[in-house]
Amino acid sequence: MSDELTITGVECFAHHGVFDFERREGQTFVIDLTLGLDTTSAAASDDLQDTVDYGNLVTRVKAAVESDPVDLIETVAQRIAGECLTDGRVEWARVTIHKPDAPIEAAFSDVALTITRYTPLDNARAAR
Repeated sequence: MSDELTITGVECFAHHGVFDFERREGQTFVIDLTLGLDTTSAAASDDLQDTVDYGNLVTRVKAAVESDPVDLIETVAQRIAGECLTDGRVEWARVTIHKPDAPIEAAFSDVALTITRYTPLDNARAAR
């Protein structure tokens, strides 16, 4: 059983996209994160060292989004999930990447992709 830590609305400006103008002009991406982790130790110790430092995590996620342009938000979401899973206490990460200014020829409010990734150990448990 794991607890959930959620961070929503992390705004990033990056140059991802299939079209030349997306790469050239850039656009805003908004990131939501939910991490599965056991917070029992942190609650007992009241020590930041016993949990995920979400301030540091957001800094790393923002850097991951804003570097190395790629074509697809799927690639960016995978990159973010990998960053979240570097902390051994994180059992799984759910990442939603919003692309509110996606080049669509219709009125819309948002485009979002959500992925969930597990640590290798949790992947093995889920397969059983």
